[in-house]
Amino acid sequence: MEITQNARTVLERRYLIRDDKGRPTETVEELFRRVAKAIAAPDEAYEPGVDLAAVEEEFYGLLTRLEFLPNSPTLMNAGRPLGQLSACFVLPVADSMEAIFEAIKQAALIHKSGGGTGFSFSRLRPAGSTVNSTGGVASGPVSFMRVFNMATEAVKQGGTRRGANMGILRIDHPDILTFINCKADNADITNFNISVGITEKFMQAVEAGEDYDLVDPSTGMVTGRLNAGEVFQKIVYAAWRNGEPGIIFLDRLNRDNVVPSQGEIESTNPCGEQPLLPYESCNLGSINLVKMLKKTGEAYTVDWDKLSATVETAVHFLDNVIDANKYPLEQIDFTTRQTRKVGLGVMGWADMLLYLGIPYNSDEAVALADKLMGFITTSGRAASARLARVRGPFPLFGESIYKDGEPLRNATVTTIAPTGTLSIIAGVSSGVEPVFAYVYIRSVMDRTEMLEVSPVLRERLEGLGLYSDELMRRIAEEGTIAHMEEIPEDIRRVFVSAHDISPLYHTKMQAAFQNHTDNAVSKTVNFPHDATEEEVAEVYTLAYRLGCKGVTIYRDGSREIQVLNLAKKEGEPEGKEPAGQPPEQPARPLAITPRPRPDVTKGITEKIAIGCGNLYVTVNYDENGICEVFTNTGKAGGCPSQSEATARLVSVALRSGLDVGTIVDQLRGIRCPSTIRQSGMKCTSCPDAIARVIQKVVASEEFKAAGNPPAPAASAQAAPAEAPAVAAHIRECPECGAPVEHEGGCVMCRNCGYSKCG
Repeated sequence: MEITQNARTVLERRYLIRDDKGRPTETVEELFRRVAKAIAAPDEAYEPGVDLAAVEEEFYGLLTRLEFLPNSPTLMNAGRPLGQLSACFVLPVADSMEAIFEAIKQAALIHKSGGGTGFSFSRLRPAGSTVNSTGGVASGPVSFMRVFNMATEAVKQGGTRRGANMGILRIDHPDILTFINCKADNADITNFNISVGITEKFMQAVEAGEDYDLVDPSTGMVTGRLNAGEVFQKIVYAAWRNGEPGIIFLDRLNRDNVVPSQGEIESTNPCGEQPLLPYESCNLGSINLVKMLKKTGEAYTVDWDKLSATVETAVHFLDNVIDANKYPLEQIDFTTRQTRKVGLGVMGWADMLLYLGIPYNSDEAVALADKLMGFITTSGRAASARLARVRGPFPLFGESIYKDGEPLRNATVTTIAPTGTLSIIAGVSSGVEPVFAYVYIRSVMDRTEMLEVSPVLRERLEGLGLYSDELMRRIAEEGTIAHMEEIPEDIRRVFVSAHDISPLYHTKMQAAFQNHTDNAVSKTVNFPHDATEEEVAEVYTLAYRLGCKGVTIYRDGSREIQVLNLAKKEGEPEGKEPAGQPPEQPARPLAITPRPRPDVTKGITEKIAIGCGNLYVTVNYDENGICEVFTNTGKAGGCPSQSEATARLVSVALRSGLDVGTIVDQLRGIRCPSTIRQSGMKCTSCPDAIARVIQKVVASEEFKAAGNPPAPAASAQAAPAEAPAVAAHIRECPECGAPVEHEGGCVMCRNCGYSKCG
């Protein structure tokens, strides 16, 4: 396989089968063989005696040439006992305690199998409503979202994919204002992306400056009225503040509901691109557009014949996934097979434009997007129709909006997903997003800096004899080549990055792809940090007028928050406080970076008996306080990885300025079963032992002699009024240190594949 080392590393870390000691038991090529074999197998049920080896080889070639890749659960689980292959699920949340906790249980099973879930909380009665069965008072949708969030936190999805949710509330729900602000604190409801479900009626009221009704879903009664323009502005402000919530146009989702007899579409998957009925799932896949180019002389053009053939094989592949799938719930199995929805999308769009010499922010690019996606959807439906002639149409075809036309195997064919990790494997840009950065610098384990450069830019600059590490470092620092006069203008015009592109062209590009996509388009409209609320409002309005099904925006740096409300110094200028917002909104937040470990330290190492042997705790310090803690376990065993992780986190926290007393408070008294079983132990766990040694060090005369003040008792510690702010939002990957990108409400590291939604 022609695959980058970065892609191979991501596959080895996150996708390959491993033994009980965590060692890979298959190669990258064997992974693709496993997937191809498992997905070819359903052909036998439709065409007995078919040459399965030939089908397997066709799929294997498609995958190993990186022309098409299915969603991550298919790569991870096909041909394995778990066998859950879908990425997207929607579960209903009805207005009863039994139904709510049944949905939580079902979501946990889905997350465990590697899928993401979407919910509409619009059926739940508002906070303060009477609960007839108990005479109590309802806590409302946002309160239950927090319960769902905690359940997601508890499920780790086998260590390969993190649980993610979409939470939607209709604009006419009485609790809508609470919902709009429920993620004002970035540390709250962290496993959810949220979107307001907006109706055409509401948008018409916004444009007319009118009020609109709030409706209690449990009674159908109007409970109040709000001014549509004011609510719209609150949504805009919240999105400007930290990117939450996004908006979903519910009526447009249902305009394209293929089987309206089965109910309304109320929610989408976590990134918003896949609207689904309750208990539906969908498996997605993406075509690598860079592989759909052909070179004639020095110029590239789209190879339409190859694209058509690739679409045909990809639709065949995705339809087979439905049959090869082992669904987490029987009801999902049944509902999914009734419509047989698939979602074929694209990745590498920005890279394709670079090869074609077309700027992303141009009408030429928008026109090509419209043509390209129209071709893919038309070709996809033709492939689905050919499958239907052999396998039959989807079971609900007779009551679908297509019932009077040619039978189709699949109710939907196209979806445009973010493709974060898949695009890393393919070595191309993500989905239909522009390139976030052409060059960035990342640090490896030994603190060596490495330049990561877009292969397309490298090729162009090397061809002109302009490539140098010095120039690449400048590009990494500035984030753009737009003003670098030593680079030819024709290259600067084409090689635009996400922040060089106006929100107008971000939105026009999304609309062009949406024009020909059965489901929806995951796309983030990127704003610079100094963007205004008015600019966000313009994008939302434009997206509505251009026919988008939803919008996600992200203003650079907007998710860094302060855990503490910092007291303003006397005479300090006021931070930005948009009109209509409470004055306690924090000013522009700050980030903190741990101070470097000093070259020379002092400290002690103490042996402490724990329930499973001896733990050796080392605490080192300098004149600025404790700078590192590390542990080692004796021969008897213990939990070395967990105690080491605790020590590392404590070290980072202390070098970041967190006071010792707070850390000791958090660690002291944690109880471990191994220690509890031993009578007469001085400590209750490894963390408790670490806390005890830290306390001993800060109380020592040597520590004070180094220039450190004595620390107050742990329980008396209080953060100073002007303590440094803590950035809750991830700007650098916590696993490899590379910059992260924002896609569809999630963060994604293109270096190692780390992702986090919510």
